[in-house]
Amino acid sequence: MKKKTFQEIEKKWQEKWWKSNIYHADTDSDKEKYYVLVEFPYPSGQGLHIGHARSYTFLDVYARVKRMEGYNVLYPIGWDAFGLPAENYAIKMKVNPNVVVDQNIENFRRQAKSMGWSFDWEREIKTTDPKYYKWTQWIFLQFLKNGLAYKGEAVMPWCPKCKTICANEEVVDGKHERCGTPVSKKKASQWWFAITKYADRLIEDLKYVDYPDFVKASQINWIGKKEWADVTFKIDNSEESFTVSTTRPDTIFGVTFIVVAPEHPAIEKIKHLIPQQYKEDVETYIEKALNKSELDRISEGREKTGVFTGLYAINPINNKKVPIYVADFVLMSVGTGAVMGVPAHDLRDFEFAQKFDLPIIRTIKDPENGDAPVDSKEKVYEGWDGVMINSDFLNGLSPKEAKEKVTEILKEKGLGKSTIRYHLRDWSFSRKHYWGEPIPVVYCDKCGMVPVPEEDLPIELPYVESYEPNEDGESPLANITDWVNTTCPNCGGPAKRETDTMPNWAGSNWYYMRYLDPHNDKEFCRRDILDKWMPVDIYDGGSEHITLHLLYSRFVYKVLYDLGFVPGPEPYKARRIHGLVLGEGGVKMSKSLGNVINPDDMVEKYGADITRTYLMFMGPYSGNAEWSNKAVEGVRKFIERYYSLVEMSIKNPADVEDIEVTKELHRLVKFVKDNVLDFKFNTAVAKIMKFVNSHKNIRLTKSQAEILLKALAPFAPHLTEELWEKLGNEFSIHQQLWPEIKEEYLTDKIIEIPVQIDGKVRTVIKVPKEASENEVWERFKKSEAFSKYLNEKSVKTKKYVSGRIFVVVTA
Repeated sequence: MKKKTFQEIEKKWQEKWWKSNIYHADTDSDKEKYYVLVEFPYPSGQGLHIGHARSYTFLDVYARVKRMEGYNVLYPIGWDAFGLPAENYAIKMKVNPNVVVDQNIENFRRQAKSMGWSFDWEREIKTTDPKYYKWTQWIFLQFLKNGLAYKGEAVMPWCPKCKTICANEEVVDGKHERCGTPVSKKKASQWWFAITKYADRLIEDLKYVDYPDFVKASQINWIGKKEWADVTFKIDNSEESFTVSTTRPDTIFGVTFIVVAPEHPAIEKIKHLIPQQYKEDVETYIEKALNKSELDRISEGREKTGVFTGLYAINPINNKKVPIYVADFVLMSVGTGAVMGVPAHDLRDFEFAQKFDLPIIRTIKDPENGDAPVDSKEKVYEGWDGVMINSDFLNGLSPKEAKEKVTEILKEKGLGKSTIRYHLRDWSFSRKHYWGEPIPVVYCDKCGMVPVPEEDLPIELPYVESYEPNEDGESPLANITDWVNTTCPNCGGPAKRETDTMPNWAGSNWYYMRYLDPHNDKEFCRRDILDKWMPVDIYDGGSEHITLHLLYSRFVYKVLYDLGFVPGPEPYKARRIHGLVLGEGGVKMSKSLGNVINPDDMVEKYGADITRTYLMFMGPYSGNAEWSNKAVEGVRKFIERYYSLVEMSIKNPADVEDIEVTKELHRLVKFVKDNVLDFKFNTAVAKIMKFVNSHKNIRLTKSQAEILLKALAPFAPHLTEELWEKLGNEFSIHQQLWPEIKEEYLTDKIIEIPVQIDGKVRTVIKVPKEASENEVWERFKKSEAFSKYLNEKSVKTKKYVSGRIFVVVTA
């Protein structure tokens, strides 16, 4: 078949699919529901990339198989169009984001349809549509109403070039993602969501979901629930004290210094105690440290820095004096912002002690190093095995026993307590940017902060010509006085709107619910519809979103669950993570290397079905797959061979059904379905290839051709639709049920047996697994190898080793 014909076939069927809307999920259907979800894309200027094409085809194949199983499948799509990526692109292209986002969406939609993905286009959404973000604002108001949204000051990353406060996730390697400028710190007023109130449930409820272990671990580690001991250290020759936090109070006899974070409020409190000769060095160090990002301060391998304050603290267990340092590897966001330095049992502390020539005291005799001096980082022991040494009354105890005893003694002295802490911090929910959802709040001199009434939503984002941040770092919305100045909904007096906007996470944390009822202007989604479709049955995405997006969306759903708006505690029943597409040679795709694959180019050159089938065949779902132009050509040949086989059988069908071929087809479709539903797409394609390659010259009956078409239909939907029609069937193959598999055909399995003649394997024949020696002999007699190698020779002996080999010895 000529290449151009494939594209013509694909265009024909795409037009018919979208016109007839055969992929629409009917909420009123009596069929059992199945909700298949992919992460909706940012509509960037580059268009859909090959990674999108692969991941969306994975789930498209999955959704098509589930439909053919008889499920009422929902497979929706939309556009995550607010936030930094779109704004960055608009600034770079000098085109207003209102304009450029819609242009990009149009291009993305065209690409998606050209790939034949079976999205329910009636449910298409975009987060920048006021009809959509009306409900994002409504969700904000529910949080505010229930004490889960609040405003407060915080030290945030500041970009001096862009004149803007950055979100932590906008800072990459200490630099602003937008312009690459190193960030500093600046105090700013921010909106926050109180996600920390849900920390325990976000861990505990993971037992309800089917996520890969590493995804659950990522969630748990980010929340970072740990038991800490808070220990009070008094400052020598002073009434002042401060609290250090540690997860290893068992090692307290090994403390040889104290380290305090540069931003610790206690520094201001004890500044008057710092000897004059140390003050200038301390102040200079703190000023420099506060201009670094947290990532820079704690990055692995970075040389430890610090400054001695000239002060000493008293160890509350043994009353020994230890020096107090300020060091930037300690963060206020961890524990109390002050730690006890135990260099024998903490690698960071060891590096610091070496840098400043501080003592190192081993307090645990461990299985690897015993009681040897800790003179290298390899001997630093951070485990819990072994026994306590050099620890007075703790000697001989296990570290866990020592931990309990120390904590108990400190508690009795009033100098310590155990507490639970989390790495998780409340979610920063406002940005000093233009391109985001306006926060539905106004400020009145008389009434203070006042929520916008729900009936006044949406508060629409005004169109502005200048959308770059202001010189003072405020949102560009602050300059639009006609929009900012408004009326207080409480007292009717003058008021001003909030000019911060929501983060790009805001609209993407509940989009999966809006798909269910996208045109409802009375509520974000009808409860009976939510009851029918939620939770999402399978959610596919990339590894970059297994922490924050997954955590935030689970949190939002839990709040709505507690408020009675949604069913169940978790939004996603199962989550799967696809791998990356790499360039040839296993390198990352990049413009500079010239190895970026554009889906448009592939569709133009090969057609959608060959592209789709190759993307499924190129490697395992969860692994990184290397692109190969040679392999694409191999898939092209397979598709052409497949098409020819079926087309030939349509023009000249087999007169009699070969029952062995039928049995193979039944085993094939069972294998394909089982492997697709187990996310083994590549092995499913390989199985179809093997069947076609071994049967390329046979003719199939109509019923056999139908089975073979259904096997490939999820992968190559256009060409199988065309052949289905040529077989004389009604539209559409994608509304047919998966072939009914006869169990008796599965047990009578066909196996391949090598035939050895006079010591050499001359051929391989296919026989039923339970075949007798005589049946094997009769099948061999029908093969070309029989006449070629035996000819007129007489057979001396023949023997069949069941399931393994058939041996012939001539006279």
